[in-house]
Amino acid sequence: MVDAVDGLAGFDLVIFDCDGVLINSEEIASQVCAEAVVELGMTMTAHDYASRYAGMPVAEAWLRVERDSGAPLPAGFRDKVDAEVRRRFDLELAPIDGMVEVLRSSPHPRCVASSTRLPLLQKNLSQTGLIDFFSPGVFSVTQVKRGKPAPDVFLYAASQMGADPHRCIVVEDSIAGVTAASRAGMQVIGFMGGGHSTPSLRAALEQAGAGRIAATAADLRHMVK
Repeated sequence: MVDAVDGLAGFDLVIFDCDGVLINSEEIASQVCAEAVVELGMTMTAHDYASRYAGMPVAEAWLRVERDSGAPLPAGFRDKVDAEVRRRFDLELAPIDGMVEVLRSSPHPRCVASSTRLPLLQKNLSQTGLIDFFSPGVFSVTQVKRGKPAPDVFLYAASQMGADPHRCIVVEDSIAGVTAASRAGMQVIGFMGGGHSTPSLRAALEQAGAGRIAATAADLRHMVK
């Protein structure tokens, strides 16, 4: 059991989102997806894409893009985007600056709960050298009924790790993720240390339920020490 830290109540487990918190995949994917959405005739930057669609399962994100654009996605569109994201991941995927130090310095039980499909999630964590910090505590929304912003994946992760949801801290960078964690009854740290974050994100994360904001990995290290 860990005593209160910087306004956070005592906690037994830290649950990390992956994309945009542990690794720079959210920044890469947002760039690729924003460029693709522009080809559909929408005005979109990488930051726009991240603020609107980050944190939710990919299929749900593309359904919302269709709704926002007012037209179905062209044939082969998603396959083309997925291929480009995978190509960029192979070249550029890396841990978020300072995150390895966070994981090395925090002695507390931890796991990952992500919207990424489980095989890809494990691959990305392995590629970036982070898998050993978490395995076997790596969980995906593909293992539960509903994706974020529903609380299912966080509740599942807590149950698998033997933790009381009310004594879990979730580290999330997206509105959907913070909302999901709040609905699970967990404490939430909004993380803004990824390259896709913007100053306006802070207020949105707080409104969604983040009790604390970590602007950098160094801030986060202090909160989960």
